[in-house]
Amino acid sequence: MAKVVTMGEIMLRLSTPGNERFIQADTFDINYGGGEANVAVSLANYGHNASFVTKVPNNEIGQACVASLKKYGVDTSDIVYGGERLGIYYLETGASVRASKVVYDRAHSSISEAEISDFDFDKIFDGADWFHFTGITPAISDKAAELTKAALIAAKKKGITVSCDLNFRKKLWSQEKAKKVMTELMQYVDVCIGNEEDAEKVLGFKPGKTDVTGGSLELAGYQDIFKQMVDTFGFKYVVSSLRESFSASDNGWSAAIYDGKEFYHSKSYKLHIVDRVGGGDSFAGGLICGLLDGKDMKAALEFAVAASALKHTIPGDFNLVSRSEVEALAGGDGSGRVQR
Repeated sequence: MAKVVTMGEIMLRLSTPGNERFIQADTFDINYGGGEANVAVSLANYGHNASFVTKVPNNEIGQACVASLKKYGVDTSDIVYGGERLGIYYLETGASVRASKVVYDRAHSSISEAEISDFDFDKIFDGADWFHFTGITPAISDKAAELTKAALIAAKKKGITVSCDLNFRKKLWSQEKAKKVMTELMQYVDVCIGNEEDAEKVLGFKPGKTDVTGGSLELAGYQDIFKQMVDTFGFKYVVSSLRESFSASDNGWSAAIYDGKEFYHSKSYKLHIVDRVGGGDSFAGGLICGLLDGKDMKAALEFAVAASALKHTIPGDFNLVSRSEVEALAGGDGSGRVQR
């Protein structure tokens, strides 16, 4: 199996039980998660050698966080210990017409203040086939942006395929700063993942005459954006998950991919959501797995959409599904019948 390296921030997630509001909650459910860590867990579950790189505090919370990754087979040998704290985010899970809410408490986290010298990227990328990062990592601090660029330069020197999930977070930085930083990093990226909001707010690409924000999917708008992105940056693939948000509890879910020549839209799933956090990361993990397995872009996309559809049924950030479960759903078995 392939070696995949991911790098970013992993946080302690404190979520209200069930669908309680923050003001109601007397307790929080504990999970760990973060964009790139979630991708690493997915890939480890599929049998790939998945390595996650970060910096966590050298205390019991940092150790518990690392243990949560080891539990699912992620290689944590390149995680560095030090710094002040682990970032936290609080989640209030919405339902029906009430949206979910996230409150961040992540300032001065260990990875946000990490130095490039903390990591030996030549060693980290030794034997690696793929490197994945998200737009969240360079958004958390200027130091993290510099660290991301250093990692990308090291990865490309070794000829490693690089993917990026743009993941714009307005609570972390402005559109102007996101565009300045991320545009520079795109020169290192082979596979770009991002929806129409990410494309516009991170890279400045807008659809032509088609309104992709309407009530139904307008695929021509996505194709227009994808073409602009490939023409500008020379990406091998541009990919987006496509979410139709009927309510906080029920979504339509599909995806599209473009390789500079052909545009393909996947099958669609109707989802009743248990937990949507990490849905995009599970999509990225499925896509990377599919492409590393040698699937053509259509089959890889179908694997990714099925993987992320399954993630929406699982509490927590991590997508704890097997390759066989994903293949079964991608192959058409979505009955939900009891497995005996």
